[in-house]
Amino acid sequence: MSVTPRAAPGRSYAPEIIVAAGCLIALITFGPRASAGLFQIPMTVQFGWGRDTFGLALAIQNLLWGLGAPFAGAIADRFGTVKVLCTGALLYAIGLVVMAHATTPLQLHLGAGVLIGFGLSACSFNLVLAAFGKLLPESWRPMAFGAGTAAGSFGQFLYPPIGNILIEQIGWNQALIMFALTLLPILPISIFLSTRKLGGATQASAANLPNQSIPQALAEAFKHKSYVFLVLGFFTCGFQLAFITVHMPAYLKDMGLPAWVGGWTLAVIGLANAVGSLSSGWLSTRMPKRHLLAWIYLGRSVAIAAFILLPASPATSICFGIVIGLFWLSTVPPTSSLVMLMFGTKYMAMLYGFAFFSHQVGGFLGVWLGGILYEASGSYIIVWWLSVALGIASALINLPIVEKPVQRMTPQPA
Repeated sequence: MSVTPRAAPGRSYAPEIIVAAGCLIALITFGPRASAGLFQIPMTVQFGWGRDTFGLALAIQNLLWGLGAPFAGAIADRFGTVKVLCTGALLYAIGLVVMAHATTPLQLHLGAGVLIGFGLSACSFNLVLAAFGKLLPESWRPMAFGAGTAAGSFGQFLYPPIGNILIEQIGWNQALIMFALTLLPILPISIFLSTRKLGGATQASAANLPNQSIPQALAEAFKHKSYVFLVLGFFTCGFQLAFITVHMPAYLKDMGLPAWVGGWTLAVIGLANAVGSLSSGWLSTRMPKRHLLAWIYLGRSVAIAAFILLPASPATSICFGIVIGLFWLSTVPPTSSLVMLMFGTKYMAMLYGFAFFSHQVGGFLGVWLGGILYEASGSYIIVWWLSVALGIASALINLPIVEKPVQRMTPQPA
């Protein structure tokens, strides 16, 4: 295929096509995962499980999603993106099918936990953003990071209302099967995010070292205080998001609200997140990224505190969804931009993957503690307030970050 005039050297597609393909993949992969909380009450009621059982399955999913992300990123960095995306999409779809047929906790944990978790690590927005970093001109990247994150958010807006309708009309089992089928278009779409192997034609970056090995890149990153602060702060993002995604529908049901309120609260979070993520990508080019992250984490804490102190109602739930949605994944554009600024694009997928692992460890604890503490106390209130405290801590930990490429000498070839 001939290279279009607007594509940079070594790329097969124009930036607009790359961004559109990546955004569509992010939308498709984020939707079913964002709808997981809708299945908690139908499954626990039918099989007599506690919420800790369902919560553990989704906690495992979050943990393995994060654990697999650095490895998926390293494979994509070395061998290209397409095979990783296709493998992830197939694992994700199989996991949804296994979840649909689960009748024991072990089967639930295998499908919703292990298979979907590893599937997400190889096909979700972390791989899309890394591909953007490699394939797009530098001037496109901040807004593309925001657009990719916003597209995932639109998946969160689109899927939960559809999931509610499917559960009511055809049952939760068939709803999961339908979600699995929606993942299959990722296989052909991923071609547009084809990246070259290391050593091929890639855009140079000031922070890249052509002879740097994977162990050297990891040692450099984890000795860099700003990277460590960024990784630690990202933990809170995962804790808050995963807890709300999985337990919000059940929490609102406990408050005496109808099921549609939970579905639409998740949906408006996704819609507002599209605005927040795009705004965050734009702001990342116009203000210090560490300050942007601090304001996002602080804003989340204020929103959560106000929500749990106000009486529960459809109006307060939807309003909370809008406000928290503006801060939802708006951490991703400045976080991914900082990783790329510090270390370049060569190991972008892997190094962002380790930051994302911290995010998902937080997600594991948010989901798991939500289920455990609910079964122990009959309330989610402890986890809500823990989310507030963590948000404040992350706002503070991002402030010392230094926003410049790491200082280093070029290593000699082995």
